[in-house]
Amino acid sequence: APVPAPSAPRRPRGAVMSSPLRRRPRGAAGEGGATSRPKRVRREGQAKEEPPLPAAAAARGVVAHAEGDDGEGLSVSGSEVTALSTEEERLARLAEAGRTILECVGDDPMREGLLKTPERFAKAMLFYTKGNRQTLEEVIGDAVFEEQHRELVLVRDIEMHSLCEHHLAPFHGRVSIGYIPNGKVLGLSKLARIVDMYSRRLQVQERLTRQIAEAVQEAISPLGVAVVAEASHMCMVMRGVQKSGATTVTSSVLGAFRANAKTRAEFFALVRGPRS
Repeated sequence: APVPAPSAPRRPRGAVMSSPLRRRPRGAAGEGGATSRPKRVRREGQAKEEPPLPAAAAARGVVAHAEGDDGEGLSVSGSEVTALSTEEERLARLAEAGRTILECVGDDPMREGLLKTPERFAKAMLFYTKGNRQTLEEVIGDAVFEEQHRELVLVRDIEMHSLCEHHLAPFHGRVSIGYIPNGKVLGLSKLARIVDMYSRRLQVQERLTRQIAEAVQEAISPLGVAVVAEASHMCMVMRGVQKSGATTVTSSVLGAFRANAKTRAEFFALVRGPRS
């Protein structure tokens, strides 16, 4: 008869059973000698170290987004690189974005009518936003003249076309600029060029109006500046509430126009006055 195998000895109650599969402590080397990444401890008040922007992304001037060890988002801006990129690079990136838009709205970028649309879109967007790449000094040039005229100078109904920064939809209208000289006058066409510089950006009308007034103030330091803008916004006409008759009026007054109610009233009366 076969001899029965001896039974395993009973483990006393309360004893801990040893096992060859023990958990490796954090940071210990594995079979290949690699160690697990130690947990980084950030001291109180120490800035969190952000990951470097990948070289390819940095070359395109994009904003990288990563997730840190604690799950918080980390953002790295490539705006400095974008400022150095050439117009050809901007056109190429915008054209590729245009093709993506055409695909996302359900159209075919390869059909005849759309073959050159991405390139046209790219050139148009750079034109619509060319004010971002202009300065007040470049726009004004040497068109500042010594003149002792100390009464109101007003240029009415300067055409304005811009893009709403919220929807990239156009808004367009008219701008009137008045100022009281303080020994210097500005070439009249430069007032229109100032309007163009600030409207050829992604804008909101309120900021646009203020920037125009501050630019005139900076250029010739007049006794006062007043600006009124009236515009129709396609984000209210073509979408949303779809009210084609609505217009938005904004104003900005500095110096004598803010301090003196009669001077301010004269300006607004002339702006609202009859057109020839």
